[in-house]
Amino acid sequence: MASQSFVIRSPCSSANIGPGFDVIGLALSMFLELHVTVDPPASSTENYPLNCKITYEGEGEDEISLDPEVNLITRVALYVLRCHDQRAFPKNTHVHVKNPIPLGRGLGSSGTAVVAGVMLGKEVGGLHHLTMDRLFDFILMIERHPDNVGASLFGGFVGTYLKPLTPEDTARVEIPLSEVLPAPQGGVDTGDRPPEPPVGIGHHIKFPWAGEIKAVAIIPEFEVPTAKARQVLPAEYPRNDVTFNLQRIALLPVALGQSPPDPELIYLAMQDKLHQPYRQTLIPGLTEIVESMTPATQPGLLGVCLSGAGPTILALATSNFEEIASRIIKKFEENKITCSWKVLEPAEGTTVVRTK
Repeated sequence: MASQSFVIRSPCSSANIGPGFDVIGLALSMFLELHVTVDPPASSTENYPLNCKITYEGEGEDEISLDPEVNLITRVALYVLRCHDQRAFPKNTHVHVKNPIPLGRGLGSSGTAVVAGVMLGKEVGGLHHLTMDRLFDFILMIERHPDNVGASLFGGFVGTYLKPLTPEDTARVEIPLSEVLPAPQGGVDTGDRPPEPPVGIGHHIKFPWAGEIKAVAIIPEFEVPTAKARQVLPAEYPRNDVTFNLQRIALLPVALGQSPPDPELIYLAMQDKLHQPYRQTLIPGLTEIVESMTPATQPGLLGVCLSGAGPTILALATSNFEEIASRIIKKFEENKITCSWKVLEPAEGTTVVRTK
């Protein structure tokens, strides 16, 4: 393999937009970047595990492992490579990670890492036959929340769904790792040659998005692990609550695509009864924030929701972004919680730019 250099750029995401629990995701303009060089002629005499050196800067810098067998991004890439009879990275692979996405805050940091890792495996392995739809299959064998990873891979405002695995697939396919699994199934190295994922296990559709609408992300300085956020959800829901969400999810993609946006319609369509009420115990002030801010009381506001599993709050708005952020931050401050905030826009999906 000749020397090569490229950058993989993958956006963060917000899932569960309003009533879209585990269905709707939005790619946002904050990007994980992998700056990758591969130099097989060995310009260095250093030996790295699995031929890969990792360096890292950004969020969670002190928490992230630089061991390619442990690091989420490179473990995912190894899964893709080993499905194609490549046991390690090409010699002298260097992956420099630049990550501005806060960890455990509801902005899809782990999903974005999985998407970038699958793309890394494709690129360093020369697996150019893998289409975006096929990469989605690999991603969904690792991260089973299609809303986050679908948004990060394809970009924009997307609806997603999974095709359930058959018993035969479940018995045949190794799930190499997951946010909620402590270790790979099938052995620490995912087997000699993990079976490839079934074809077409995930599907997506892009919804329109009105250009006037921005996303104000208010990011509290504490983490809510996805596994913990899932534990507080009930095993069963009242029929009325399910109907409530279904009615609104039928409206929301249309409402957010209309220009000019209709604030009252969007506000009503963003209400939820399936996950936000149960997660208020994990996020002080959540209920008051969601219920107290309306288009009638805050000019420019369209709607407020929890981003993913939280604790980030996402406010969709057309103007007065700083005022909206300040009001939500003040609610958190009443609970002695410090926050930062950003104005984000819908983003394109994961891209690869060759620099050599």
